Amino acid sequence: MGFSSLLKKASLGGAFFVSAIWLSTAQAFCPAPSGLTTVAVQRVVDGDTVRLSDGRSVRMIGLNTPELGKQGRSDEPFAVAARKRLEALVAESDGRVGLRPGKQAKDHYGRTLAHLYGVSGANLEAQMLADGFGFHVAVAPNVDLVACQQAAERSARQAGRGIWRQSPVLNAEHIQRSGFTVVSGRVSKVQRNRGGIWIELQNALVLRVAPNQVGQFDVSRLQALKGQQVEARGWVVDRSRRGGLQPDQPRWMLPLTDPSMLQSAR
Repeated sequence: MGFSSLLKKASLGGAFFVSAIWLSTAQAFCPAPSGLTTVAVQRVVDGDTVRLSDGRSVRMIGLNTPELGKQGRSDEPFAVAARKRLEALVAESDGRVGLRPGKQAKDHYGRTLAHLYGVSGANLEAQMLADGFGFHVAVAPNVDLVACQQAAERSARQAGRGIWRQSPVLNAEHIQRSGFTVVSGRVSKVQRNRGGIWIELQNALVLRVAPNQVGQFDVSRLQALKGQQVEARGWVVDRSRRGGLQPDQPRWMLPLTDPSMLQSAR
C-alpha cells in the first residue's frame, strides 16, 4: 500500500471494466491446489484484505493494492475500484473461498497471511493482478506463487490495464515520502558489509539486502549491477528520521524482501 505518489496521474476511466477475456486469462494463473480449506467471507475490507465469518482478518499474499482513505486522508487512486473488484470476485464465489495459509502464518498486525481461491479454482490475488488492481509483492518465506503472480501482473502491465494505464514507476530521484513504491534508477554503487548488501541508485535511494536474506540472492549478479538501469519495488523508509545519517548517504532506503523485487529495467 501507499500509492499516492505512484498513481496521481493514473486514469480512473474504465477502472471497473473487466472483460471475459481478462477473466479467462486470469484463471490460467496460479491454479488451486487440492485439499484447500473453504471459509466464509464476512466482508471485504479493501483490495487485499478480507474479514472471515470466524473473525479472522486475512491479508492476501503477493498482492498490494491502493489504500482507502483513513484519518481524514483521501482514498488513493484505484483503492475503491480494487475493493469493489475483490467484492465482485468473492460474490462470484458465493461468499466462500479456498484458503491456503502462508509459511509465515501471520503478519505483524496479527492478520492471517494466505492465498485465496474462488470456486472456479482461480487464485484471487492473480486475478486482481491480471486486472490491474494492484502490484505484485514478495516477502519471504511466503513466495511459493511468485512466478505465476508475476506473470499475472505482467499481463496487466503489457495491456495497460488499471494502475498500469499510465506508468506508476517513479524515478529514484523523485521519491518524496515513505511507503510502497515501484522505482527505477541507475546503480551508482554496490557495497557489502556487516549490514548486508547496499545498492545505491543515483545517490538518491539505497536498496538493502539484509544479512539474513543474502542467501536468497545471486550475490555475484548484485555486485555486477553498477552502471545498470534497474527497477525495484517495496516499502521505502526515510532514514533521516532515525538519526545518524551521514551527508553522503541517501535519505531513502528500500529493503529488498525477495529477489523478484529487483529487476532489470524495461
